Order: sequence, then structure tokens, then C-alpha cells
Amino acid sequence: MCSTCGCDDEAGVRVTSLQAAPSAESPHPHTHEHPHEHPHQGPHEHLAQGRHEHAQQDRDERPQRSETLVIEREILAKNDLLAAHNRGWLAGRGITALNVMSSPGSGKTTLLARTITEMAQVARPRPVAVIEGDQETLLDAERIRRTGAPVVQINTGAGCHLDAEMLRQGLERLSPPMGALLFVENVGNLVCPALFDLGETARVVVISVTEGEDKPLKYPHMFAGADLVVVNKSDLLPYVDFDVDGCMEYARRVNPGLPCLVVSAKTGDNIGEWYKWLEAQEKQGC
Repeated sequence: MCSTCGCDDEAGVRVTSLQAAPSAESPHPHTHEHPHEHPHQGPHEHLAQGRHEHAQQDRDERPQRSETLVIEREILAKNDLLAAHNRGWLAGRGITALNVMSSPGSGKTTLLARTITEMAQVARPRPVAVIEGDQETLLDAERIRRTGAPVVQINTGAGCHLDAEMLRQGLERLSPPMGALLFVENVGNLVCPALFDLGETARVVVISVTEGEDKPLKYPHMFAGADLVVVNKSDLLPYVDFDVDGCMEYARRVNPGLPCLVVSAKTGDNIGEWYKWLEAQEKQGC
């Protein structure tokens, strides 16, 4: 459960292996209600009701706020313990795991599909595997499977992010080989995924030029925790109003020294710099 935004769909999380083509998606009827955990903020009553009611209302709200904060800390603390277990499991097997995050439509899947396809065309000592995170459908996992890489889909239902327990389940189903390069494509969201450590080796944030260059300032927690920013869809720069230098400056304002790359996953422009960065991450993990 995410106490920050209230998403809660534990019964709806599905982990699907696409090593062999499924005949159909496993149905999971989703009919139960999901009440949000946000503390109720009562509206101000008419002044005629008097200041006493307002004071009593404030007193009634305080325990709810305190309880919500305690729950959030407990959830994040539990997640961090599971993430530490994942990190140890991955390190013990020499697996480099990259948590790839972005808003929806930035081109994460296109970037990964091109990366896997082109990596397969050269001699590589390390295999590649993918864990896909989406609220619904197997569409992105199917795209990855067509590249030949083993892939597992995690559908979070109403959940807006992956967490360490979901990754553990995905790893159990995927069983990546020793020394693999593992891409974890998180749910498209620039808020909650930043709060949940999965146990990854590094975090990659993808932003497209069709978004505003001020995204790092609007979503500072995401960029503050990033190890790399990939500015994607550079082939569209002649047609959009996007300040590349400004975006990089904003990103480094919240995360000094943060490396930034400008690429086009569609055309392959400057994609070699992305591969160099991946190679450096793999060498560090050896």
C-alpha cells in the first residue's frame, strides 16, 4: 500500500511470466473498493457555528494525521528492509539491476527494446532480462519478448509504482541468470516510484522533449535520487519548444553532477552514449 497517495491493490497485483506465449491474460476481477488513507480535512463551517467547533475539529484531526504518518514510516521501513534483501540477492549473483522510471509516454519501452535488440547483435558476455511494471495489460512485456529477452510482467492494478516485494516476486518468477543486466521498467509516474527503493543498482529517469523542461523542478524527489537522466525523442526537437540545456541545468540544480544524455530511441541518434553508460554500470558491478 502507498500511504502517500492512497493506492492499495495488493489483491490485484499479478506477476506474469512471458517466457512462453500465454493464451490469454489471467483474469482478475477487480470489484472491491479501495478507500484512500488520506486524513480527512474537514471544510470550514460557517462562522456562526463558533470557534469552539473549529477547535474541537482540529483536536479530532490530530490523531488521524499522526496515525497516517506512522503508517507511512512503517510501510517505507518495511520496504527498505525488503529492498536491502533484494540488493544483496542481486549483488551475490553479479546482476546489475536498473530501475527505469519516467512519466507515461516518455519512450521507456522503445528505449529498452532498441537496447536489447542492438545488444543481441554484438558479442556480449552478459545476458539481458526485463521486469515490466504497468497497472494493466501485457502490451509492453509482449514488445520486450519479441526482442528475445526473458521478461516478466507485473500488473499493479490501482497501484502507481513497483515496490521491493513486487520486485522480489518478479525475480522469483524471472530467475535471471548470474551476471545478467536486468532492466526494471517501473510504472509511468514521476511521484511515488521515487519513494520506493527496490534494491536496484542504479536509477535511470527518462524524460521526453514533448514534456516541459521544468520537470526536474516540479518533481525534485525523482531527479534527486537519479543516477542518470535520459532526454529522449531528440528527433522531435525541431518541432517542439524544449530547452535541453535548461532541463539539464534544472536536473543538476536538484542533483549536482547528475549525468544527462540526449538520445532518440526511435532513430538511434546518440544512442552509443547510452550504451557506454550501461557498460560502465556493468563493469562497476563485476
